Formats: sequence, C-alpha cells, structure tokens
Amino acid sequence: MSGLTEFAKSHTASRIRAAATRGALSHALIFSGAANRADAAVYASAAFECAAEGDRPCLSCAHCRKVLGGIHPDVIYVRDPEHKELSADVVRAMRTDAFIRPNEGARKVYIFEDCGILNEKDQNILLKTIEEGPPYCAFIFCTENSASLLQTVRSRCVELKLGGGDAGSEGTHEKALELCRLLAEGGTASRTEFFVKLETSKITRDELGAIFEDARLTLSEALLSLYGSAAERTALTDKLAQRLGRAKLMALAELLDEYRIHCTYNVGVGMTTGGFAAECEHIIL
Repeated sequence: MSGLTEFAKSHTASRIRAAATRGALSHALIFSGAANRADAAVYASAAFECAAEGDRPCLSCAHCRKVLGGIHPDVIYVRDPEHKELSADVVRAMRTDAFIRPNEGARKVYIFEDCGILNEKDQNILLKTIEEGPPYCAFIFCTENSASLLQTVRSRCVELKLGGGDAGSEGTHEKALELCRLLAEGGTASRTEFFVKLETSKITRDELGAIFEDARLTLSEALLSLYGSAAERTALTDKLAQRLGRAKLMALAELLDEYRIHCTYNVGVGMTTGGFAAECEHIIL
C-alpha cells in the first residue's frame, strides 16, 4: 500500500486522475519502464471503477477499496500459471468474458501484469477486442519495454512510461508544458528552435510520444475550459483557450494524437518532429 501511496503523488497519477475525472481515460493503457507497474495498474483500475463525484480515483469509495484490496469482481488479472506464455485458449476465454457485462462496477478491467507472456498469436487475438470490444471494457498492459507488444496493439493504446520515482515522466512533462506555452505565446521562430533543440537532445521516440500525449492532454483541458468543464484549469490552459479558440485547439489536439501514434512506428525522431512542426504551423497561422 505504501508503494501505491507514493505512486498517487506522481505526475503519471495526476494524468490518470485528470483524464478519469473528466471521463476521458483511454480504455487501453500501457505502463512501461522500470518503476512499479503493478501499483500503476491498481491505481488506473481504481480510476476506471471509482464511483466518486469528484476526482477519480478517490481511493475511499466502496469500489476503490475493493480494487485496492484485490477483491473487485470486475478487475481481472489475465494469467496462465501452467504455461510460460499465455495460451491462446486463455486469451479466447478472456475475449468471450469481455462480452459479459460487469458484475457491479462501471468497467471490466483486464490487467496483463507481464506482457512477456503475450506472444504474437495472443496479441493478434486480442487486437479486435481492444479495437471493437464493448464500451465497458478496459485493458492495462504492463511491460518494461513496450516493444514487447506489437505495433498494432501499441497504436491502439496510450502509453505511460514510468521511470525511477516517475522522473522520466517529469522530464517529458516539462517539455510538453514548454511546447504548450509556445503554442499559446510564441512565434514560429521560437517553436522551430524548440523542435531543433528537441531533436538534437537525442530524445527517443517513446519520450517524444509522451511529450505529444502530455501536450494533447493540456490542450484538451484548454478546450474543455471553453465549455466550463475542465478538471485542471490553469493560467496556461486559459491562455491557450484565448489564443487559439475551439477550432485550432481541436485540430492541434488531433494532430498531437496522430503524431503520438507515429512515434510507435520505426520512423526517425527528426522526421517526426519536422512533420509535426510543419503541420502545426499550418494550423496556427
């Protein structure tokens, strides 16, 4: 429980909380990296099941307590203790179970706590359920390296990379905020300089994808603030809303999501940042 308490203070937890509170938490999450993925999976499961009116997860309602206690009937760990890899029969049984409505929660959450046991056949069986399954289903994949998952699976998920003490997430978070500030206040030259520095810093595709996703969440909050329903309204989201307006915010958020998916492909960071920068300027100007 102490590990979960520490995770709840992290930037990744705040992202989950903000998205869940406004009903926008992706139904398919990947937790990658060296930190405690098990606590992250429990926290996200509580966010899916939480019945609180305010911030989710509240960690105190009946659903949250059951998730924390490992006894929620709709939070299911997909395991196959009899085999080194998950058998196709187990995956097919999970797929069948996914079409049975939740017992008592809002969602049926399937947790794959070690994606090392998912072979290519398993993932291909899962793919259609992730993409076209019932709206009450959610999937959580835990892996040290997301490359263990097929690109087709990764592209349908939001990846949250965990580092020691969540430090890696903090670094990408600061860069995402800088990008958002430049969208709200800067000119073309300053944005170009930002992307040049980003490329020369030898950033990885995973880190670039995290920046795009974090920036997208901030732009989404700015968009929601225009409708009076933002979960985390700040001076930055107000500036973005005032500077860009609804149409540009929506277009940029969609562009960020598109390029986040590009980061899962085997394409160079320079080509990805250059393409994003060009399309970004076309929207803003």
